[in-house]
Amino acid sequence: MSQTTESGSDGSQNNNHNDQQGEVEMLRVVACIDGSRAAPAVCDYAAWASKHMQNPVTLLHVLDEERYPAEPDLAGSIGLGSREQLLDELAELDRKRSKLALEHGHHMLDEAERRLKDAGVAEVAKRQRHGDLTESLLSLENQTRLLVMGLHGESSSDRDIHIGSQLETVIRSMHRPILLVPDEFKAPQSAMLAFDGSDTAFKGVELLAGSPVLKGMPLHLVMVGADTNDRWEQLKKAEKMLAGLESEITLAIRAGDVEPTLHAYQDEHDIDLLVMGAYGHSRIRQFLVGSTTTTMLKTAEKPLVILR
Repeated sequence: MSQTTESGSDGSQNNNHNDQQGEVEMLRVVACIDGSRAAPAVCDYAAWASKHMQNPVTLLHVLDEERYPAEPDLAGSIGLGSREQLLDELAELDRKRSKLALEHGHHMLDEAERRLKDAGVAEVAKRQRHGDLTESLLSLENQTRLLVMGLHGESSSDRDIHIGSQLETVIRSMHRPILLVPDEFKAPQSAMLAFDGSDTAFKGVELLAGSPVLKGMPLHLVMVGADTNDRWEQLKKAEKMLAGLESEITLAIRAGDVEPTLHAYQDEHDIDLLVMGAYGHSRIRQFLVGSTTTTMLKTAEKPLVILR
C-alpha cells in the first residue's frame, strides 16, 4: 500500500490518501524527480513545458518500497544462529534509512520547487509517495497532461550510462505523453516526428496539432522506408492536420534501419526534440515498434517525447 505526502507551495505537508481528489482541477505537468543527475534538467524541461502549455506543475518523488520499506520484514532472515536482538537492530537501521530517505526527498522537492519558481512557474505542487513508481504515476494519470522524466537512472555514471530501470514499465503503462530528458537542459528550438502512416501515428499528429508546445517551431515529419507515392500522400495529409501550428514543416522519407536513420536525420538537421509513438499492441507491431522505442531510449542524447 503506497503512502502519500502532499505539500503546497507554502511548504506545509499533510497526509493524503485520496489521489482522485484533484481530478476536477486543471491538468498538470508532472515532473518525476529522484537523486539522479537528470533531476535539475527534469525541472527545467517541466518549466519550459508548463510555460508553453500554461499548465501548473506537480513535482513527484517516489521512494521505492523495495529499497526503503516503510516497515522492515526480516522473516526471511530467521535461521541458524539468528539472534532476536540483532534482527531488531537491523530492523531499526532499515527504519532509520527509510526516514532519512524521506527527509532527503523533502529537501529535493523543496529545491526543485525553488528552481521552478525561479524559472517563472507560478503554481507548483509537491507530492511524495512511498511505493511503486508506476502505480504512483497511474494514480495521477487523470490529472496529467504531460509527464517529464529523466532518461538516465540514479545509478548512471559517466562510464556507465543506462536508461532508468523502471522507464519501460512506465511507458507501457501510462496513456499520457511522456517527455524523457537528458542530463542537461537546452530549450528546444526545433522538432521532428517519426511518422509511419499508421492510425496510431495519425492520432499522434492530431495530439500535436492540439498542443501549443510546438506552435511556431520548425517541424520535420520523417518516414523511414520505401519512397512511394502512398507514403508521400500520408505525409501531406499529416502536414495539413498540423497547419494550425503555423510552423515551417519539412517532409522527408529516408531508407534504412529505423533507429540509426532517425538519429542521422536528427543530427544532420540539428533537431532538438524527437517525437515518436510507443509500443503497439499486436505481436508483430509490439516487436517492431517496441524494440525501436527501447533502442531509441538507450541511444537518445536529446529530449524524446513518447506519445501513447
